[in-house]
Amino acid sequence: MPLSQLLVIYLITLLYMMLPSYGFAKLFAKAGEAPWKAYIPFYNTWVMQDLAQRPKHWVFWQLIPVVGWFITPGIFIEFAKLFGKFLIGEHTLASLVPFFYFPYIASKNDTKFIGPEGVKRFRKKGWREWVDAAIFAVVAATLIRTFVFEAYTIPSGSMEKTLLINDFLFVSKFSYGPRIPNTPLSIPFIHNYIPGLNWKSYSTAIELPYIRWFSSPVKRGDVVVFNFPNGDTVIHKAGFESANPYYDVKRRAAAGSATDQMILNDPVNYPIVVHPPDKTDNYIKRCMGIAGDTLSIIHGDVYINGKKQIIPPFSERNYVVELKDNRSLDPDYLKDLGIMINETESTSDLNMMGNSIYLINMTEKEKSILEKSPIIKSVQPYYINTPDPTTYFPYDTIHKWSVDEYGPIWIPKKGAKVELNDSTFPIYQRAIRVYEKNSLEKKDGKYFINGKEATDYTFKMNYYWMMGDNRQGSQDSRFWGFVPEDRIVGEASIIWFSWKDGPRWNRLFRSVK
Repeated sequence: MPLSQLLVIYLITLLYMMLPSYGFAKLFAKAGEAPWKAYIPFYNTWVMQDLAQRPKHWVFWQLIPVVGWFITPGIFIEFAKLFGKFLIGEHTLASLVPFFYFPYIASKNDTKFIGPEGVKRFRKKGWREWVDAAIFAVVAATLIRTFVFEAYTIPSGSMEKTLLINDFLFVSKFSYGPRIPNTPLSIPFIHNYIPGLNWKSYSTAIELPYIRWFSSPVKRGDVVVFNFPNGDTVIHKAGFESANPYYDVKRRAAAGSATDQMILNDPVNYPIVVHPPDKTDNYIKRCMGIAGDTLSIIHGDVYINGKKQIIPPFSERNYVVELKDNRSLDPDYLKDLGIMINETESTSDLNMMGNSIYLINMTEKEKSILEKSPIIKSVQPYYINTPDPTTYFPYDTIHKWSVDEYGPIWIPKKGAKVELNDSTFPIYQRAIRVYEKNSLEKKDGKYFINGKEATDYTFKMNYYWMMGDNRQGSQDSRFWGFVPEDRIVGEASIIWFSWKDGPRWNRLFRSVK
């Protein structure tokens, strides 16, 4: 964690302790303690614990970054009890707005110090015990979800056959360092919309800048959960969101699509919603390129800095399978060979391209098995190599790239410069404008950043190139570009449960590789 971030954490801690000091001082006097003790941070909470006869080690827990933010309110609540404050509302005020609450109760003549003996005489009602336990559970679970790990469910087949639909994962926040939420005011355990109500589950009244503690870079080959970079603006309607992104609709409309033009011109039925970075939809892909890499895709194979990369063991691609003597193929035959039909494909029939010719999505191992079958004439890779400027990043006519023939493209690195010209401008303009929050325009063949003419740009963040293991069935960086470091959520670590018409017992507690 950078020193500047650590200083900010402790500054917030000190302010939280010191702002109520005026009220603490008056209450200390009522309790028989010297008022000056209230103005010394950490010592004031030591005195509170001493008065309440509570464990003193709580004071030292306050020194731990983030954890201390949840310990101090507990000390404040125990201190409030010493003056007869036992209601839920009183405890809420003592923890959330102590700088208003404690001066207020200190100014009341009827506020009396009852001591730890008085606190012991108070008995909570049964329902209150349940409420306090529930609040503690929510706070603890929120802390774990934010800073330790988070549960995630695989929604699509883009990572088949490494990850399957309805695999339930634990995502480690420690792998790359816990990220502080941009929008801290949000409903616990709900990502961006309240189910059934279509209301946002968060408020932008407070928005924090990008902060990551104990940061560690993403490694090439990691399976990563991240916030969808192009999901900052979406069409909030079933079938759209990140499945049919707003920017894709906008490009198709500009290219002349009447359907997409109709969608953009109908905000009542197709409302447009803007999300902060941490509230865009979660995606999961494999990191194929890290900051500073030059990536190319040649005949479907990924090359980094000119070196061909090892294909992940369960990564798959489409093959054209031709059978001998007008034979036919069915899923049961493939299953008997040990070849799994994708869940995104039909389980009753196969994709036929012609008489005795099929298109089958397989791993390298499955391809080798099928080639040995006596009914197989040939198995050849199927390539998607037709450029489309409305579909593939960077959406221009200069870079004629496709799914299986892509690049070379340089992945931005923090502190590195890129020259601005006709070739680089379409590739890096979104990173410069949106992710790094600059104004950028091209005028009379010149480039202007924040109103000043520029010939190059120095990046402020690291970026990554993400791809699905289902190489020809994945919406990934080939379609929407780079993933900035501030969108990284965590690393997929373990499959804790899996379901398809019942539990997939063989996948439980399998590590993600």
